[in-house]
Amino acid sequence: MGLLSTITEVFEASTQSTNRGDITQNESEGAYWCHDCQERIRDVDVEGEGPPGCPSCGDEMEFERSKGTASCAC
Repeated sequence: MGLLSTITEVFEASTQSTNRGDITQNESEGAYWCHDCQERIRDVDVEGEGPPGCPSCGDEMEFERSKGTASCAC
């Protein structure tokens, strides 16, 4: 029973925290992507106006919203 109780404790500990970050100050509407390099930068992490350049290749990144069912750009 030691293994089963350890697994149970791990799952309980991972769901006990109610602190999921401050969403009100950090609401993301999507992310910038470089499809060639597979680089992703959240929109809230971009400084300045316009799309950023890819950190790997320097090309302009493309803004995309999440295609989730809740219309959330997570």
